[in-house]
Amino acid sequence: MLIIHSKIRKTFGKKVKDLRVDGLIPAILYGPEIKDFILLEVNNKDFSKTYKEAGESSLISLGVQHEEADKKTENFLVLIHNTEKDPLTGDLMHIDFYQPRMGEEIEVAVPIVFEGEAPAIKELGGTLIKNITEIEVKALPTNLPKEIIVQTDNLKTFEDRILVKDLPLPKDVKIQKDPEEIVALVAPLEKVEEELEKPIEEKVEEVAKVEKEKKEREEEATEEK
Repeated sequence: MLIIHSKIRKTFGKKVKDLRVDGLIPAILYGPEIKDFILLEVNNKDFSKTYKEAGESSLISLGVQHEEADKKTENFLVLIHNTEKDPLTGDLMHIDFYQPRMGEEIEVAVPIVFEGEAPAIKELGGTLIKNITEIEVKALPTNLPKEIIVQTDNLKTFEDRILVKDLPLPKDVKIQKDPEEIVALVAPLEKVEEELEKPIEEKVEEVAKVEKEKKEREEEATEEK
C-alpha cells in the first residue's frame, strides 16, 4: 500500500501561501470516524507522486505526525477525496483526505482507461468515440479499483459497441449505471466531422433567425410611424 506522510498544520488563512512557497500543500482529513477534522500539511512532490499512482479510488496510508514529542505518528487508511488546483497555473492548492468506514460500501468515480487499437480504426479509418471516461462504482474501500482497463480490440466494425455491462470488474465491485449504456464505439471520420460542425451550424441558424426577427420588428415600427 502506498504511504504518504503529513504534519499537523498550524498555518491558516492567507498565510498558507507561505506553505506553498516552501513546497508544502495545505490539506484536511475527515471522515465518519473522525470527530473533528484535522488540518494538515503535505509535501507537494511526495503527494504528486502518490496521487499519480493511487488516483482517487485507491486506499493509501496517511501518516500524521503530531507536533507534541510525546505523541506517536497516527496512521489512517484514506482516499484522496478531492484536489483543488489553480485554474490559471494548474498548481496544486489544497487536498481533501477522506477516511471511510472499512466495513461499509462507498461510491466513487473510477477512470476508464482504453487500451489496444480497434480494427475499425486501423482498417476502416474510423475514430474512437469515448462516451464514458469515468464511472461510478460501489464497493468496500479495500476492493475499490484504481481504474478500469478496457480493450478496444473487439471494435471491428462501425456497428460494434462496448457497453457498461462489458466492463471487466474486480470481484465485489458493482457499477451504478445502466448496463446497456454505450461506453465506446468507432465512428466513420465523416460522421465525427458532421457532429463537430453541427453546433456551429445550429448557432449560425439561430443568429440568422434572431436577426431576421429583429429586422421584421424594425420594419413594422417604421411602417407604424
